[in-house]
Amino acid sequence: MQRNTASPTAAVLGEIGLPAPVSDLAARAWDVIIVGAGHNGLACAAYLARAGKRVLVLESRQRVGGACTVETPFPGVTMSPCAYLAGLLHPLVVEELDLITRGFHWTPAVNGMFVPFLDGSSVQLWDDDDACEAEIARFAPRDVKGWKAMNAVLQRLRDKLRPPNQNDVWLGDAPSEEELARRLAGDDEARKVLFEWSMAEYVANYISDERLQSAYLGQGVIGTNASPFDKGTASIRFHHASGRLGGMPGMWGYVKGGMGMVSFFLCDAAREAGAVVATGVAVAEIVPGEGVVLEGGERIPSPVVISNADPKVTLRLLGESASEDFRSKVDGLKIEGCTVKLNVLLKELPNFTARPGTDQPHHYGQINAPLTHSEWKAGFAAARRGELPEHLWCELYFQSVHDKTVAPAGFHTMSVFAQYVPHTFREGTWDDRREEARRLALASIGRFCSNLPEAVVDAQVLGPPDIEAKVGLTGGHIFQGECLPENMWSHRLAPRTSMPGVYLCGACTHPGGSVIAVNGRNAAMAVLRDCS
Repeated sequence: MQRNTASPTAAVLGEIGLPAPVSDLAARAWDVIIVGAGHNGLACAAYLARAGKRVLVLESRQRVGGACTVETPFPGVTMSPCAYLAGLLHPLVVEELDLITRGFHWTPAVNGMFVPFLDGSSVQLWDDDDACEAEIARFAPRDVKGWKAMNAVLQRLRDKLRPPNQNDVWLGDAPSEEELARRLAGDDEARKVLFEWSMAEYVANYISDERLQSAYLGQGVIGTNASPFDKGTASIRFHHASGRLGGMPGMWGYVKGGMGMVSFFLCDAAREAGAVVATGVAVAEIVPGEGVVLEGGERIPSPVVISNADPKVTLRLLGESASEDFRSKVDGLKIEGCTVKLNVLLKELPNFTARPGTDQPHHYGQINAPLTHSEWKAGFAAARRGELPEHLWCELYFQSVHDKTVAPAGFHTMSVFAQYVPHTFREGTWDDRREEARRLALASIGRFCSNLPEAVVDAQVLGPPDIEAKVGLTGGHIFQGECLPENMWSHRLAPRTSMPGVYLCGACTHPGGSVIAVNGRNAAMAVLRDCS
């Protein structure tokens, strides 16, 4: 394991500690206090400090980054426990906060997504259009035309809503439904993807091969407590295909050192600009217009408080000071996670029986262990009943094939993102059944492999309550609330609240969840406009 010593934050894996006694911090004058040092909070701090504001960031945990951090789950191994790939990180933030100069290095996963099937067939959905078209022509020749049309509608949506300029709807205030309708005028397919279609309807509208449909279904429910047969899930596919990182539309990739490096570089930017970041300092109360009260009883005054915490936590911190409209909005939020994450150490990469080998092109992209249509329906229903399903949909990422610094020689890391699991079991608890969930996830992958679970050296399992306990996300929901159409755009929480001096900057705000960082930028710009 090698640490990036050029980054002060990365050199200590985000455990930056307390820069001064709490009494000294409380005695200083602050323009802004940010509650929570997740990547959005750190981005927000950097922008505000660069604008000359006196900024204090308070993080209750010992390490910055929130869900986007780096830890050492096994000796000599560094992994990002909850965030795995970068694709939606906004290029404007990368440019404005000098992330590349700071050491940000991103390797695009140009090999795309590999999906094996139980009948021995498989498909490699390359990110290169020509290569992928050739693969589709081999795998499902009747679907080539439909596959091209299916991708074309995503491109049109991206170009109309997220052009690579200041007209990107992710920048600034959320667009109204009228603005979105104006941009999509005359494109009924795009409108249906954004607002109406289930993921199952979306793929069935263009392709007929059931295996190829199944290969794509998981892309409509990433981190979403809904079935791919539920209305609106096609929009999740667009959300995750709308990025422009590295000038490569829709591309995802691996960050050298792990995803937590994004947060560490943002922390460097904030501190370099003059912001003070303190870890191990828990906020007990937000007092609108006045500041915060710490768990130790100390009061730190500030006219502006920005919460990077999820809205349920923010509501709890506001207590009696919460406005009725904010309380009503937050009480109605759906924020129960359905994802289990496994961070796995391997002695060799999975050997897929459909395409044998332990160092193959598919290991350099991402891999899906798919479900059939009936397994999707049964799995979602089981989790809703508080039970583990027979099989999990699993998405796999192998940081170590791109980045030799994260594991000892001869070993590999495998990050597993799997659905659906219950937040609360009908019988037993996650402490009782964590090992069962581990075996289920590995078996769900292993049915497509010849060497799992034998290749597994160790595995860390994080169910929804574990994610909540580890990074403070209520319900273990990785996006601070659902990202379905009824929860997006003008329906999502805004950075400004109706309470004096209280703002939000987390994934609960527009434009939604994932490692984006523009949520923090939007909040900073709102504060600067209001304080000008």
